[in-house]
Formats: sequence, structure tokens, C-alpha cells
Amino acid sequence: MSQKAVCIIPARGGSKRIPKKNIKDFFGKPLIVYSIQTALESNLFDKIVVTTDDDKIAKIAKEYGANIIKRPKELADDYTGTQDVIDHAIEYLQNQGDVFDFVCTLYATAPLLQSKYLIKGFEELKNSDAINTFSATSMPFPIQRTFKLNDSGRCEMFTAEHYMTRSQDLEEAYQDAGQFYWTKLNKKSDDTMFGKDSIPIILPRHLVQDIDTLEDWKRAEMMYKVIKELDNEK
Repeated sequence: MSQKAVCIIPARGGSKRIPKKNIKDFFGKPLIVYSIQTALESNLFDKIVVTTDDDKIAKIAKEYGANIIKRPKELADDYTGTQDVIDHAIEYLQNQGDVFDFVCTLYATAPLLQSKYLIKGFEELKNSDAINTFSATSMPFPIQRTFKLNDSGRCEMFTAEHYMTRSQDLEEAYQDAGQFYWTKLNKKSDDTMFGKDSIPIILPRHLVQDIDTLEDWKRAEMMYKVIKELDNEK
């Protein structure tokens, strides 16, 4: 029996640091369109859903091939977690008779994501006993050498014992890339996404950029432009 997969893209309308971020123009297209098109390009999904409280986001997402779930206001404030939004969407789909084996949460702010990594995440998940796979990337600098600022504005190392340790002798660390998260819906984990039940799909750092601030947005534009220029030279 074939197994079904759904892609859920959370996209609320109330972004504050970058107003209307999810539909802000990014090289000629609303930002969310890149995520929808990457999901479509992967050919993995029986249904692609955008869950939103915003009519304009819904209209654009529908024009580019996504199904829409209108998110209730209580799930569209600054404090609602992504998992609550995904759970609501899955319950809504189940009530409509749509039952899935896999869900992929795909963020609307991932214009650098390539479909091959979505595919790799799905393949790794369905061919293992893992419950989750997710996008990750390596840290650009050893975390053991990092420091914070104390109340006096002075430096305080997190792991002072590694001040003299050579960088090449320190264990490599990884971080969440914030692009996609695959999960088996018929299994439950008692651990976090970054725990024993998950397989990280490692992306190159040049394909990873959070877009939370205007500075992030400008950096993503620069990265995207360079990637496209290099692709055109091939």
C-alpha cells in the first residue's frame, strides 16, 4: 500500500520585523512561492497546504498551486508554536478524510532550499527507524571557543577550558537550518527534534540563511544572486 505525504507551510500575516514578509517580493516572486514551487518540484507530496490567517497570503498561495487552511486567530499570535499550527492542520485534514503517513513542515522563508534535500530527507526517513529528519548545517566556527557578554559588558567564555585548544582538535557542531522537518505520523517520539529519533540532513552553509530581520533579508538576496549567477555559468 502506498504511503501518503503532506507538505504543510505555516505562513501567518502578522510579521513585525519585516512587514508582510511571507509575500514580500524576492527577485520577482512573493517569498512563499519559492517554498511552494520547491515542494511541487520534489514530486513527493499528495497535498501541499498553506496554513494562514491572511487572505492575501492565501490568495497568492492558491494561485501557485497550494491548498489553503484558514488558521484561527488564536493560532496566529506571536506566541503560538509551530507544532500547534501543524497539529491543527493535520486534524483539519483528517476531518476532511485526508489521512497521511508523513508530514513535512516547510517554512515559507526558504528561498535557498533545493528540492533534492527535501527528497533526501524523505528517503532517509522512510528507509530507517527514525521518526524525524530535518535540515541542518555545520557551525561556521567552533562553539567551544565562543563567549558571551556579562552584565559589565566584558567577555565570558562558555567553555573556558578550550581557550587554548586548537580549532582542528575541537568536535564539529551543527545547527538547525530552519527549512524543513519531516515526521512519521504513525510513530511518536519522547525526544526533541534534535535528539535520538532524528536524522539531520546536512546542507552546505551557503544554502542556509534565516530571514528574521532586514539584514537577514539582504544577506539572503546576496546569496541567492550569487547562486543563480554560478548556475548560469555552468
